[in-house]
Amino acid sequence: MYSTNIEAADIVHDNGVGSWGGRVWHVDEHYRHEIAERARILEADPGRLQVLPHMVQASWDVVEHATDALAREYPQHFSLQREGERLEWTNHLLGLEQQLVLGDESSLPLAPLEWITRQLQEDVELLDERGDELFFDAGILTFGADWSLDFDLGMSFLELHGPVPRVHEMGVIPRAHKFLLRLQPGHDYRRTNWTFTVDRRLDTTTETYDEWGPDRARLRVEDVGERLHLRVEVQHFVRLARSNAVMFPIHTYLLRFDELVTVPLWAQRMRGVINTLPQDLVDYKGLTRTIGPARAWLAERAGAAP
Repeated sequence: MYSTNIEAADIVHDNGVGSWGGRVWHVDEHYRHEIAERARILEADPGRLQVLPHMVQASWDVVEHATDALAREYPQHFSLQREGERLEWTNHLLGLEQQLVLGDESSLPLAPLEWITRQLQEDVELLDERGDELFFDAGILTFGADWSLDFDLGMSFLELHGPVPRVHEMGVIPRAHKFLLRLQPGHDYRRTNWTFTVDRRLDTTTETYDEWGPDRARLRVEDVGERLHLRVEVQHFVRLARSNAVMFPIHTYLLRFDELVTVPLWAQRMRGVINTLPQDLVDYKGLTRTIGPARAWLAERAGAAP
């Protein structure tokens, strides 16, 4: 019924619709739009990115990890020349060139985490390990699904997941915490999470609820195909070698319901899931007002769910 659905990040699924493979960072056709959207959000609300003082080394680890991986996996878009701690970085998509020295903040025009995440489509959260516990002590959240970096910063892993229904009685969160504590550098994992979003809006954080929250109540059945989106997050878990922090890059994908039903199996599976989802999970996922119109719309377009 409820699981963490974690798998090794290098697993490739032969499903005919592509796969992340072993990539932690993903660059797609929405890159420039999403980078511009992140810049707009940060200009309006700089508090969407926060780094506690002891997490500076972890921020540099993100710079090192992302520049190396992007240059290796997307050489048509990024290039990296490295000599020791000195890097020469080129982002061809943004027309950006930068020479920097790892650990030297004066070599960058911005703080390291902000500099690199302004070139990533993923939100990035960083957990520090202290006394056999993980604490959420740094991150950027511009594309979050109904939560707040400002509110959650500094919480322990167990505190962060306090509101999640069922998982505590089932022991899911303590097991996930132990798993992350044992995570080793070079052994990356991933999971997916999902909810619904009205319209193609990446920023559904708590800070902007007044902008997107009322749309849930106004969604009509006839508008579901064009306006309602399946929102899927691909979350990776990476242990950073130098700082020993745990990094969570989160890439958000949005798919309109009228696109989803072009694959009959997806439509049938979605109908089956939302018709059997317990009410406490419906409420927790923020589906209370949109699941009714979604059920009615899918009932006319999806066959009997397997």
